[in-house]
Amino acid sequence: MIDVIIIDDEESVRESASQWLKLSGFSVVSYSAASTALEQISSDFAGVVICDVKMPGIDGLELQKKLFAIDAGIPVVLFTGHGDIAMAVKAIRDGAYDFVEKPFDPDRMLGIIKRALEKRRLVLENRELRREMQQAIGLESKLIGKSEVMCELKREIANIATTPANVLIYGPTGTGKEVIARAIHEMSGLSSGPYIALNCAAIPLTMAESELFGHKSGAFTNAKGARVGKLEAASGGTLFLDELNSMPLDIQGKLLRALECKEVTPLGSNKSRAVDFRLVSAMNEPPVEAVRNGRLREDLLFRLNTVELIAPPLSERRDDIPILFSYFMERAAETWEKTAEPLPTESLADLMGYSWPGNVRELKNIAERYVLSSLPPRERISKILSSSRASRGSSAIPLKDQVNLFERKLIKESLRRNKGNIKDVLAELMIPRRTLNEKMSKFNLKRPKSSDSN
Repeated sequence: MIDVIIIDDEESVRESASQWLKLSGFSVVSYSAASTALEQISSDFAGVVICDVKMPGIDGLELQKKLFAIDAGIPVVLFTGHGDIAMAVKAIRDGAYDFVEKPFDPDRMLGIIKRALEKRRLVLENRELRREMQQAIGLESKLIGKSEVMCELKREIANIATTPANVLIYGPTGTGKEVIARAIHEMSGLSSGPYIALNCAAIPLTMAESELFGHKSGAFTNAKGARVGKLEAASGGTLFLDELNSMPLDIQGKLLRALECKEVTPLGSNKSRAVDFRLVSAMNEPPVEAVRNGRLREDLLFRLNTVELIAPPLSERRDDIPILFSYFMERAAETWEKTAEPLPTESLADLMGYSWPGNVRELKNIAERYVLSSLPPRERISKILSSSRASRGSSAIPLKDQVNLFERKLIKESLRRNKGNIKDVLAELMIPRRTLNEKMSKFNLKRPKSSDSN
């Protein structure tokens, strides 16, 4: 994999720059003419182009335009010995990554190249994530994530979605229980029917029975018209009852009867109405604990949990943080017509090291705040997370665990990027084979199935 392409018509400049960059650990290729270099550069080029401005044939400014047409994200660093400030301003305005004068300071150039390579890596990774999300179909497009717990959850959903079985989902607040419920509905044979969702914790106690079973006109004070309850409205489709453990126990008893008899009787009426729907319910605590603490009737639980699914907290699916953040960031950028700035590596480390008490919902909020922030990209996440910690108390996890999480992420991404080619991974990460083997074993990482035997 090439890190740097140098283009200069002076052989001495090419040789000295190439030698210096190779000694600094970069993979370098040099060309005497821009036209030759252009033949080797495509939209998946992962490096940086360094080019002299004043050259015969295609000069640096023209090369920049041609590279921009291939891929506007390829970083181009231009240099010249003429000190033309107006030219520098125009080059930057036209999209050049940076502009330096010859003879250039090696340390400054080294910093520019490192930052440019980092930006290019982020651009390509975000592009790949976006491509994966666009290509995702069915369940993959609804439940984003490739962690082991998410893959297992998706297998369970695919297995039971087409059955009429009632489903009980439990998991902490913000883990996406309604997303799971809607996915079950859309994959079921009832997908053409209604999907009715009700948050039981948000219903006033005096209105709970009316919300569920409906009422006739005049059934109680201010009941000026008849109302169809949620159970009847969901007939032929799916009823999702969120935070079911917040429902009053007496109403739970009436719900149980309706489920057993498949009929409801609106308030103020003596006539029952047949209902037939699939019930998906959710709560933020284990069902057995809810029963033990008197928040859920045990006989109702036996009706609800034909199938039990667990919505895992984000702390148990940290491998999904990058793709989830990218997904929410892209959506926020489209909504508010903002630029989705690639996430810097140190910012990803901050996200991976956060404990996520608010789970996926909190991650979505932070991605939106990242897009709307006016701070430089490298400062945004640390500032936002500091604000979140201050508002709810410390949410940090031990430094050792943060380092392990970040190492695992870097190795996993390198394996994916290099299609499991161990030689390329070793070169990219600059570690010995033994160290890589030990860390892959420690972090339970495997090479992609399509990898070769290197």
